[in-house]
Amino acid sequence: MKSLFFCLLLALPSAVWADEQRVLTNMLDTFLDGASRNDPMIHNAFWAEELIYTSSAGTRFGKAQLMQGVNSRGEIPAAEVIMRYGREDLQIMQYGDTAVLAFVLVGKSATETLRFLNSGTLVKRNGQWQVVNWQATKLSEPSIN
Repeated sequence: MKSLFFCLLLALPSAVWADEQRVLTNMLDTFLDGASRNDPMIHNAFWAEELIYTSSAGTRFGKAQLMQGVNSRGEIPAAEVIMRYGREDLQIMQYGDTAVLAFVLVGKSATETLRFLNSGTLVKRNGQWQVVNWQATKLSEPSIN
């Protein structure tokens, strides 16, 4: 009986970690879908108030400026989306209530595919993950569909 309890105790952290990995993966996928449509609600939930965002163009800004850009363009109806965003090669590292994501962001349109190296640091507060730091770097070799 003691050995069964000990085995369950050892398995608990990996089960919790697997659940958090699913939560973070789903959160990222939901965000990328919403970002394809420029959905302000998705952006607002994803980014923490103290966000530091470094863009692939080499500019750095916070959530207020990011949301100003999102809100000025407005949400795009799903049928009118030109560039759809997805991900490849997702890596997640969790350190308690902090997680680091690294992945290749893939933007696809009818005529091109763009790839960016993205990484982000998320913090879990009150049961909710939000991004506090984000870095995007455009890959140098564009590919054509």
